[in-house]
Amino acid sequence: MSDPHSSPPLTIAVAGGTGTVGQHVVDVARRRGHEVVVLSRRRGTDLVAGTGLDDALRGVDVVIDVTSQATQDSGESRAFFGAVTRHLLAAEARTDVGHHLALSIVGIDAAPTGYYAGKALQEELVEQSPVPWTILRATQFHEFAAQIYGAITLGPLVVVPRMVSEPVAAVEVAVRLVELAEAGPSGRVADLGGPRRERMVDMVRGWARATGRPARVVAVPVPGALGRVMRNGGLVTGADADNGTQTYAEWLAALR
Repeated sequence: MSDPHSSPPLTIAVAGGTGTVGQHVVDVARRRGHEVVVLSRRRGTDLVAGTGLDDALRGVDVVIDVTSQATQDSGESRAFFGAVTRHLLAAEARTDVGHHLALSIVGIDAAPTGYYAGKALQEELVEQSPVPWTILRATQFHEFAAQIYGAITLGPLVVVPRMVSEPVAAVEVAVRLVELAEAGPSGRVADLGGPRRERMVDMVRGWARATGRPARVVAVPVPGALGRVMRNGGLVTGADADNGTQTYAEWLAALR
């Protein structure tokens, strides 16, 4: 981690600042001496409609976009990320924000469908924008296992996708994002993954045991291109990536 005193204080707006990684971004940025503006409906901004953004972004140096949408529908994902990204970039251009920093996902090129369709569009819009930008791709967070637990059931079975993952701590992603905000626009930077690869079925089983939710968890192959990418390791980092340090087992142990 870089010296937090080496960068002058910034005013950082966080889109999605109440979410899984966004809360950590807000905390890390404040600890490092930056002023933080959380963009949310409760604070008068609607990212999908684009309302309230000009007032919220005046005086902001960098926007960190960690928004998310709970959908696996390609159209819904593209509609959400398209609207949010277009509105943010347009408001940033009007208010002279000098840096747009987006969090994306490792491997979306291989299967830009479902949720990844929206993330692919998000990257495309950011790269085409006149606003100077940075894109960080990360692997799934440790919390992903909890998010998919129970999403699909078959009688007494909890069904999860057959998937090779490389989970990373959300707080480590947040630290990297704030460091990138301090560094200034950098384009596509090195991907960030976790310290080791895991089978998703093992992750979900471990989370169920750790949180007292006994269940039979089974893995099934997801059809199509996305399923093949999940199974063949296409959603993990390559040799040139950076890696966090907290293992999934360590994260689970901290839940107890």
